[in-house]
Amino acid sequence: MREDLRRVWEPPEGQAAQRVLDDWIRRAESSGIRILVQFAHTLAAHRSGILNYYRYRISTGPLEGTNTKIRVLQRKAYGFRDREFSKLKIYGLHETRHELVGGVTGKYAKAG
Repeated sequence: MREDLRRVWEPPEGQAAQRVLDDWIRRAESSGIRILVQFAHTLAAHRSGILNYYRYRISTGPLEGTNTKIRVLQRKAYGFRDREFSKLKIYGLHETRHELVGGVTGKYAKAG
């Protein structure tokens, strides 16, 4: 069932994806497996949002990544009171790819 559900993202247009999703929901509900039935009800409740992917073709992945970076920044800055500095750090998140904290020690330290 798990692999069959992934087929929702394969069709090039929404009509075929709708058929795949509806078929999966029907099969999950008729399986009698409680967790699958619950998940089928969740998918049915969010059906229009899932199928909107075919209309707009956008992903929330980048947004979720930015939200995670902000949560990590807030955890690191716990106890600081300067809101303006925090705001500037959040604005600067998209410019920073990697942050090195502290020095490298042990077997990974460069000799020389």
